[in-house]
Amino acid sequence: MKQEINQLLPADFHPSSRVWIYQSNRPFQERESAEIQEQLDQFVAHWQAHGAPVKGWGKLLFNQVIILMADESMTAVSGCSTDSSVRIIKSIERQYEVNMFDRLLLAFVVKEKIQLLPMQQVPYALEKGFIDENTLYLNNTVLTKAELEQNWLQPLKESWLAKKFSLA
Repeated sequence: MKQEINQLLPADFHPSSRVWIYQSNRPFQERESAEIQEQLDQFVAHWQAHGAPVKGWGKLLFNQVIILMADESMTAVSGCSTDSSVRIIKSIERQYEVNMFDRLLLAFVVKEKIQLLPMQQVPYALEKGFIDENTLYLNNTVLTKAELEQNWLQPLKESWLAKKFSLA
């Protein structure tokens, strides 16, 4: 699965390109996904930092996770350009009545689908076998394209959660 995701990422972006990941609290319907992808395409086509174009990329994955990427090898992303990216995410939140900023809602890949778990329910899910140490976790804390490629989808036992839940 990691390989399929990496093939979707832009090959011409520097490994140090900045990444922002926003996860919806529910999957988007097919029509919504198409509309959101169109909004992301429009946003990155016009993304600017202090009047200079930002080499940007945006994609909705799993019908639930938005990844924005900025290649700063040409134009550095400033506070204003980061604010504009947050504005589009907040707009999507309002438009589709979702929460894209709940960092305590963790995502796992279970049977090829995204399953969300509130952090406090992870011990119960482990105990009942809903997830295990090899279940892929979406580590939305990655900050660069290189980290995204290597550490976004990772077995739970290799994530920062392993220590928190005594798996390490």
